[in-house]
Amino acid sequence: MEYQTIIVEQDGALCTLTMNNPKTLNALGDVTIQELSHALTAIEANPEIRVVIITGSGKAFVAGADIAEMSVLAAERARQLGKETHAVYRQMGQSSKIFIAAVNGFALGGGCEYALACDLRIASDRAKFGLPEVSLGILPGGGGTQRLPRLVGSAKAAELMFTADIISAEEALALGLVNSVVPAEELLEAAQKLAARILKNAPLAVVYAKKCLRQSEESTLEAGLEYESTLFGMCFATEDQKEGMRAFLEKRPAEFQKNV
Repeated sequence: MEYQTIIVEQDGALCTLTMNNPKTLNALGDVTIQELSHALTAIEANPEIRVVIITGSGKAFVAGADIAEMSVLAAERARQLGKETHAVYRQMGQSSKIFIAAVNGFALGGGCEYALACDLRIASDRAKFGLPEVSLGILPGGGGTQRLPRLVGSAKAAELMFTADIISAEEALALGLVNSVVPAEELLEAAQKLAARILKNAPLAVVYAKKCLRQSEESTLEAGLEYESTLFGMCFATEDQKEGMRAFLEKRPAEFQKNV
């Protein structure tokens, strides 16, 4: 399918999804949300893809929601839009793929929430982060009120949301919002290197690890430990477990299966 606002490119096990509507600073409008949902469904159905890098064209990752579209919404349609956005980000969380946000520029409002929905985040030294919705008379409606405190703690999340402050990449790193900060010209290469470090490992084990991490966000410690034990046991029914441990004992690189 040809998209109007995104570009999807596959290179073996690695997929790059580029937000590509620079005239609006890659704002999230109805068309983009629909296209993302379609693309994520196709990516999930592709057994070759294991890691997805998400980035933006121009000077923005995603500068936020499309305010021109949002300004005329009635309350019920706004509620529905929030649910549609949640559904897209839930696709990423429940996916068997690992999502790396390569944040090249502005990641504000919905753009910050998009990055938060990814598994890992690398920021350009030019990147800016923030949830400035209260300055527009609304609140973060794409999961920001839930994911940000889980990542940086409730006190700092409250400060960012209540003040509408915009922070630098270095500040985001200090808070734990991003994994690393690199020079702008090295961003995509850094994301690709991180993807390569993931891709060298056993595919199903990585998927199970992601499932356990996501479960920890939604359950009690005891329930999470029970789930972890279940998936830990399931690993021992795989060829990759046998190959990984055999390779370790034989002091050679493991040759894991190509996909899940």
